[in-house]
Amino acid sequence: MNLPNVIVDLTNAQNNFDSVAYANCFSETAVVFDEGKTHKGKTEIQQWIEKANDEYQAVMKPLEYSLTEEVLEAEVSGNFPGSPIVLSYHFKLKDGLIESLKITG
Repeated sequence: MNLPNVIVDLTNAQNNFDSVAYANCFSETAVVFDEGKTHKGKTEIQQWIEKANDEYQAVMKPLEYSLTEEVLEAEVSGNFPGSPIVLSYHFKLKDGLIESLKITG
């Protein structure tokens, strides 16, 4: 699968539970929408993923990527009910970084 470098980096950071590396995949003004909440900027994104890593210990396995729609389908497994599940990661990329990410089930 041919993924943009920043999505490869994001996946690796997630699977290593590295919240700093995860946040570094985003622009300073990036926005993440997940579980009905909005997280703005790298600091909030790092805090959000750090809490999620502690709580869920989720790892992701990319299944399919649409370059034209910038959507990644990934199997996510971890310490949560219904694991594993397939989630859709809707990206907006700019200058090699993530500008926005919306995660849907």
